[in-house]
Amino acid sequence: MSAVPNRAAHLGDFTLRPRVLLITAIAFGIGAASAGAAWTLLHLIGLVTNLVFYQRVAFGLVSPADAHAPPWLVLLAPVAGGLVVGLMARFGSEKIRGHGMPEAIEAILVGGSRVSPRVAVLKPVSAAISIGSGGPFGAEGPIIMTGGAVGSILAQLLKLSADERKTLLVAGAAGGMAATFNAPLASVLLAVELLLFEWRPRSLIPVAAAVSVSTVCRGWLLGGNPVFPVSATVHPGALPTALTVVVGLTGGVLAIGATALVYLAEDTFAKLRLHWMWWPMIGGAVIGLGGLFEPRALGVGYDVIDTLLTGRATMGLIVGILTVKTLIWALSLGSGTSGGVLAPVFMIGGALGALEGMVLPQVFPGFWALAGLAAVVGGVMRSPLTGVVFTLELTHAWSDLLPLLIASVSAYLVSALVLKRSVLTEKIARRGLHLTREYSTDPLETFFAHEVMTEGAGRPAEGETVVFPENTLREVANIFAEHSITEAPVVDPAEPGRTLGVITLDQLLHARRHDLEEERRRERLLPAATG
Repeated sequence: MSAVPNRAAHLGDFTLRPRVLLITAIAFGIGAASAGAAWTLLHLIGLVTNLVFYQRVAFGLVSPADAHAPPWLVLLAPVAGGLVVGLMARFGSEKIRGHGMPEAIEAILVGGSRVSPRVAVLKPVSAAISIGSGGPFGAEGPIIMTGGAVGSILAQLLKLSADERKTLLVAGAAGGMAATFNAPLASVLLAVELLLFEWRPRSLIPVAAAVSVSTVCRGWLLGGNPVFPVSATVHPGALPTALTVVVGLTGGVLAIGATALVYLAEDTFAKLRLHWMWWPMIGGAVIGLGGLFEPRALGVGYDVIDTLLTGRATMGLIVGILTVKTLIWALSLGSGTSGGVLAPVFMIGGALGALEGMVLPQVFPGFWALAGLAAVVGGVMRSPLTGVVFTLELTHAWSDLLPLLIASVSAYLVSALVLKRSVLTEKIARRGLHLTREYSTDPLETFFAHEVMTEGAGRPAEGETVVFPENTLREVANIFAEHSITEAPVVDPAEPGRTLGVITLDQLLHARRHDLEEERRRERLLPAATG
């Protein structure tokens, strides 16, 4: 009897419907848990900020600047916070260093999507200390790592594959992001663009389920209103819409500069003879010095983002954020402390747009800051669609989709032309890992076995692995890999004992050769116009 493979096993995700449904059911619980983790982290940040700068026990998010703290406290609080984070990383877990997303990506790429329970506890605590003591970071990076840890830990308690663990890790990460910013679609897009490395039902459906549950829970825990509501009552005309390309191009340039500054700082810290445990303390000194010049650059800064996006920012605040916030965020992030990148990018992008709005045509208060935010997110994160959707969900300025798309994609163009990798993927590359974020249809999916096989009648040998004429070349490649073979007979599905031909490894490359020809061969198909 020939060893005939299970045809259903190679015909797509939904042949494994029970597994998809199981993982989705588990993801519902992870979504609720990640919302709770986001609520906890935001309240921890509020508690530390209130304790340090206001000397009171309270949990609401407040600005360090509004405390009007004495200069010595502004200077020393981030230093003390950096010291605590360094000690936690040295004697707790080194995995808490960094801004969260690269660490989650690394866990997926080389760690089998395994995150230790210790990280799930230490990451939010270290981030709360870092941000609450004045660090100019966001909560989203730590919540991605924390939510991802929740999903990963639950997955490790069950008998699941590495791909299923990855899906649940990403479900927790995206759920935490959605609960933090009340941005479900942007969170799913970010998961696809940065963490899943695929767009397939087996992973997209559970992630979307977790995000949906998390967003509903966020409504109960933190409210359902947009985080930065904008009254966009005036539709931008043709000229302002066209001019958003200017904001996009300059946003791309700013993204390049900020990314370069982060890794210049990281390279500089790496040259120090001090143990890395002390680096966050030095980064804290940079933060404190910046805070003496512009206190509003300290902390998570949601109030400043709201001021920029509603058109209430003064020139002093705009310039202060563009210079001080960019410098202290990039330089301290390079020290390896704990904190996220999105909220600072929102603020810096909003400040850039607000500055350019001083000379560009007036649309409505905050319009140009919106465009700047979308542009810098698209350039720094190299995720242009996420940049657009994030901006829309944060503000509910739905009528501005087109100008935001222009701004974000323009910035992405500049960043992609100049930078090989984003601020996130550069860190992965520096750890010796390769990561691509370009998505395209696998050419092996576009050809069937019968199109490339060598025809010839016969019978397969006893126990020989076989394929069917309607198998795609990707399915054939999977069979080759599973059985460690380089050729196989192609059999009649109605009569598995009858061979129709043979397919080899070289014939599998036909699809790749076809793809390369379509990419490289240039020809004129219509005759040139004649006089």
